[in-house]
Amino acid sequence: MLVADSISFQGRHSELVPPTSLRVAPGEMLLVAGEPQGARTALALLLSGRMKPGGGVVAWGGSARLAHLRKHSAVVDSPNINDPEAHLKVRDVVSEDLSLIPSPPWRKPNPKKWMAEHGYSDIAGDWVDAVDPVRLTEMLTQLAAENPQTRLLVVDSPDRHPGDDAVW
Repeated sequence: MLVADSISFQGRHSELVPPTSLRVAPGEMLLVAGEPQGARTALALLLSGRMKPGGGVVAWGGSARLAHLRKHSAVVDSPNINDPEAHLKVRDVVSEDLSLIPSPPWRKPNPKKWMAEHGYSDIAGDWVDAVDPVRLTEMLTQLAAENPQTRLLVVDSPDRHPGDDAVW
């Protein structure tokens, strides 16, 4: 279970993340809304252990160690952090993301096979910025979940992409 107890973060000029508390059980999905964009990204980084809270505690599976949280979490499509660059083709994004998954050196990932198995072969040659944002976010989420150690996915601001808010 992810537990955030009054986590906060002071930005350079003002409070970026006010004291925030939440609980999310395995298999559960929680939507957290906030403004501005930088505050949402900061919260995503705090909840995934990529950034240390200025106040409060965030824990995963009973452990408040940030290294433990980082090991078991992934941030998906975070603006200016790990969102795919528009000049890349989808197959390149898949190849890069699969290569980051810890595995023995003899088990080289096969992006073409992964895309075929997950239904993305039709967009393999497309530029990332030309892919439907909902489908791209779905693919990035599936890629993040490929790491067998990942138990927590934090999707950062998918609604920033053009499209119908109701779809998100």
